Amino acid sequence: MSTDSFPRQHARTRRFTLGVPRAFTPLLTPAGPLVLFLRTDSGSDPVTHLMRHDPVTGVTTTLVDAAALADGAGGLSAEERARRERAREQADGIVSYAVDAAGTVAAFVLGGALHTVDLVSGAVTTHETPPGPFDPRPAPDGRAVAYHAGGALRLLELAEPGVPGRDRLLVAEEGVSWGRAEFVAQEEMGRGRGFWWEGSGRRLAVARVDEREVAAWTIADPSQPATPARTHPYPAAGTTNAEVSLWVVDVDAGARTAVRWEPGVGEYLAEVSWGRDPLTVLLQPRDQRTAEVRAVDPDTGSTRTVRTWTDPCWVELVPGTPRWLGDRLVTVEDRSQHGEGGSRALCLDGAVCTPPGLQIRSVLAAGDLPGPTDAGQQDDLEVVTVLASPAGDPTRIDAYEVILAEGHDAVVHSDTADQRPGVRGLVPGRRCWAAPQDLPAGQEPPWVETTVVVDGAQPTVTVGWRRRDELGQEHLVVHPLEVVAERPGITPAPRFAVVGQRALHTALLLPSDDDGRQRLPVVLDPYGGPHAQRVLAAPGPYLASQWLADQGFAVLVTDGRGSPGRGPVWERAVHRDLAGPVLADQIDALHAVARTHPRLDLERVAIRGWSFGGYLAALAVLRAPEVFRCAIAGAPVTDWTLYDTHYTERYLGHPEQEPEAYHRSSLVDAGGALPGARPWSGPRPPRLLLIHGLADDNVVAAHTLRLSAALLADGRDHNVLPLSGVTHMTPQEDIAERLLTTQVAFLRGALGGSPAAS
Repeated sequence: MSTDSFPRQHARTRRFTLGVPRAFTPLLTPAGPLVLFLRTDSGSDPVTHLMRHDPVTGVTTTLVDAAALADGAGGLSAEERARRERAREQADGIVSYAVDAAGTVAAFVLGGALHTVDLVSGAVTTHETPPGPFDPRPAPDGRAVAYHAGGALRLLELAEPGVPGRDRLLVAEEGVSWGRAEFVAQEEMGRGRGFWWEGSGRRLAVARVDEREVAAWTIADPSQPATPARTHPYPAAGTTNAEVSLWVVDVDAGARTAVRWEPGVGEYLAEVSWGRDPLTVLLQPRDQRTAEVRAVDPDTGSTRTVRTWTDPCWVELVPGTPRWLGDRLVTVEDRSQHGEGGSRALCLDGAVCTPPGLQIRSVLAAGDLPGPTDAGQQDDLEVVTVLASPAGDPTRIDAYEVILAEGHDAVVHSDTADQRPGVRGLVPGRRCWAAPQDLPAGQEPPWVETTVVVDGAQPTVTVGWRRRDELGQEHLVVHPLEVVAERPGITPAPRFAVVGQRALHTALLLPSDDDGRQRLPVVLDPYGGPHAQRVLAAPGPYLASQWLADQGFAVLVTDGRGSPGRGPVWERAVHRDLAGPVLADQIDALHAVARTHPRLDLERVAIRGWSFGGYLAALAVLRAPEVFRCAIAGAPVTDWTLYDTHYTERYLGHPEQEPEAYHRSSLVDAGGALPGARPWSGPRPPRLLLIHGLADDNVVAAHTLRLSAALLADGRDHNVLPLSGVTHMTPQEDIAERLLTTQVAFLRGALGGSPAAS
């Protein structure tokens, strides 16, 4: 166990994520099945290596040692840094990779250079490319790697392992980017890539991104006045988006074919799939009230509408969709009348396949159940694997198989749903036919399947290898993957409760040495907004909250309206108002929990948060100063017209059409007023600490600066802590540590509380 203080250990281990296996890719290579994944060597080493696990023998080895390979190499390109920021990547080394369908080669960027590794021999090759290679992806047959560099899409033709490939330009255009996802696609849509291989490897679908009409925002470091400021295109609410189109590019001839859709139908290219599936796009108009799936003819660029669905508020984008199951389309669609609160349901050609209340989080895989049955007959079953929360319990996430048979109702099955509550992940392996050369004519070849199961409550990671032999008998072998993360020096003990008329899910954390006699000041510790949860049946989310409680506070975490996992009706309660419902739910939960735990001192209540949570914290002391004595607002969105189009307009609409929604939801308006703020009066007015990274390109520092100016003009005392060189993630170890201790000092000064353990 580490002897560091918790804040130091929490910062040094990147919130205890170092040493945990991640980014799994189960493969069937020419040498047999294997699982690739990323992991650091220890819980304090930030350098991530590419690892390989043999599911037959259970042996894990380092395939690529990132520290040795990057020794003396250059730095990251601006695009790679931006990609890591969008992905909230906290580690160094090899943090992403891609493999070919044949299981022969993996490609990655490290030290500013493009590398490939032969998955059979382990030979690593460093290739000569233009500066700043970005997002390399091998062709399905492993004979080439496409990548982005300098705004252009390029191709690296591979020779034998160990020999640098031949690099050539595929497509480029002055002032336009080819093969890179635009800001809102990466930050809000979950689409981090900008090109897709055809299954044959002859063509690529490539996003063309024209940002010349997007406003250029400037990020400068005031502590380094000699360093030039950098600019980047940022589409704020109500302003011009990037113009995004899709083109099919012939790898050999270089010919380009535009994929066509009508203006206004697809301002947002939300998803593209190609390879195993036919070329398919998911389009949304700017108001996001419609989703349209189109099949693309790659020869002509013409598109055919396959499925369209609408919602009066917005259509939610769900990871892993759309995709195909044979010739049928798999989508996840919201059904507001499907069970209490509605359901985020799995649909096949628009028909619901999952029971009311099951909330689908993502789709992981779709395909046939392979191989002969035990009776020797070919299965005609199909299965879609999803992550979902069961009806009535958004705190847990499990993997489910939705088994489909023609003429029968879908069967929904989970191996873990009846176990203890938890947050689990699953990485389904490729179900592949492995045909020995000496099989008798006409005999079905055996198949192998490699699956990775991640249990977030431990965390534990297991690899299961299942094969069916020539006689149709199944064999299952399970091996654990070593987790070398550090163990925290504290053990969270959340007390879960569902409270109030709206059945708010809460977790209360008390000091570990609590004797049950003292009245405790209260700190609310929410995120509070859409797309993120804090109340989950796993210990990880509560580590910092438990440490904060151990400093002498009662810490309350609440997921209110707008948070995921409870269905579309719950999520859409924040439509056109991001302030009122979320703040009301925090206050209602506070009072409901205090009735059960009367030692909570409602005269000493604080709230803290980051990003949307920071917005909620500042909102609380401005609009409910009678409840909150102080707030810590980290990187808060204060004026929603300064946040991006895709996120903001989904909830509030276009600012020209819905000005009242922005007035209701913003902390400060363009004129410097404080909408909805109540007077700070009495002998002890609330205290507010604003914290913001000056290098933040997501929630820019202007949010805090504008609010601070408005507070000052209105005579409201407050404190501002600017963080030089810090982005939205605050990855720097020293800063991450001091942020925790600084917050505790602020809370003690405002609320009191015992000077408890570190």
